[in-house]
Amino acid sequence: MSARPTDDDRLASRYAVALLQSLDLAVPAPALAPLHPALAAAACGLQALTGESDGPALICPAPLAAAADAALAALATLAPEGAFGGLAGRDLLTERAAVFGHARRGAVSPGGSCRLLATRDGAVALNLARDDDWSLLPALFERDLDADWPAVTRAVSGLRMHDVVERGRELGLAVAPVVPPPSQPPPWVRTVASARPDPRPAPRPRVLDLSSLWAGPLCGHLLQRCGAEVVKLEGLQRPDGARRGPAAFFDLMNAGKRCVALDLGSPEGRRQLAALIARADIVIEASRPRALRQLGIDAEALVRERPGLTWISLTGYGREAPAAQWVAYGDDAGVAGGLAYLMRQVHGHACFVGDAIADPLAGLHAALAAWAGWRVGGGGLLSVSLVDVIRHVAAFEAPGDAAAWRRRAQRWTQCVEAAAPGAPTARAAPVAAAAHGADTAAVLADWGIGC
Repeated sequence: MSARPTDDDRLASRYAVALLQSLDLAVPAPALAPLHPALAAAACGLQALTGESDGPALICPAPLAAAADAALAALATLAPEGAFGGLAGRDLLTERAAVFGHARRGAVSPGGSCRLLATRDGAVALNLARDDDWSLLPALFERDLDADWPAVTRAVSGLRMHDVVERGRELGLAVAPVVPPPSQPPPWVRTVASARPDPRPAPRPRVLDLSSLWAGPLCGHLLQRCGAEVVKLEGLQRPDGARRGPAAFFDLMNAGKRCVALDLGSPEGRRQLAALIARADIVIEASRPRALRQLGIDAEALVRERPGLTWISLTGYGREAPAAQWVAYGDDAGVAGGLAYLMRQVHGHACFVGDAIADPLAGLHAALAAWAGWRVGGGGLLSVSLVDVIRHVAAFEAPGDAAAWRRRAQRWTQCVEAAAPGAPTARAAPVAAAAHGADTAAVLADWGIGC
């Protein structure tokens, strides 16, 4: 006779219901089989990606894998039957690590670009994901230094945490303080501007995906599985950076999308971009608001003018100043959301949890917000920030104090200690993604836009 499910086993179901309630959707509760959050993290490889490389894999007491399962289950209640057959939300958290061959590295992110560094009075996560980021370090430290991590580590150790974070953000670096998660969940999605409902919504929504890398493309991929027509738009001179990585991952996120490339530096390219937006039902973008305004795109004005538009704005910290200008990637956003602090609190040392964990979690939540917005005739401008999603998940039914967090971590660790943690795995894309700009002429013609 099997054991009766515990409250922990039902956490994913409660989170799914909470997500749907936050969107004011009166739909049946998702059918989620009871599964302990720690077992979900172990099964998908998230546990294997967490901890020191020469130490045991560690369980994070925030229900990250359970929340991923819940977000996909909530989306499935709104999608056509069978849209996600055989797919679990938790498995989406570790697909990139499986393709890239990433492994846990403690205070170094599995991808290697982000590190937890001690300051004079705390610690920060510094993510040097772009080659140009290294050229900004003399300005960050106000002196020349060797372009290597040992030199950066020494330089950071002599500064106050606040100063590193404030100066780094002003320079456009992805830097985050190691801070605790909030005691109460912040909103995971915020309505910035409302849209007038479209009295005749399209039977199959058109999605214009302006994003790159992981969170936004995953959102578009999930909407495609819901039945949407998804067009991926890239700059003619600036393709999605994920094209430079393993094709298996880019294909997984973008196979089946039609690919358009425009010269966004030219008046004609910007005219075509505006025309595509005008014909889209859902727009996904992951730019800081200022970058789009420089292209003549005012998202707030567009959703007020265009009935039925749902605009998903994926950012690091939201759209409100000054945070709207702060840069974040999945690893440092997880730290800003409280995960590294939490690991130090319950295991004795800070470390990264998973691989760029905020990206897939935000992509899952964004897809739910987008599809829900389209179903009601237009969701308006919806802001989904990587950091808010992590904070929301970490604070959901959170223990009340440090001792309670440690008790949860101990209980969850005991739940999985009898079995070895699973390794990250990835699906295989059914076909290769389209080449850069391969469908430009066809999409412009099909959407009634003159070349």
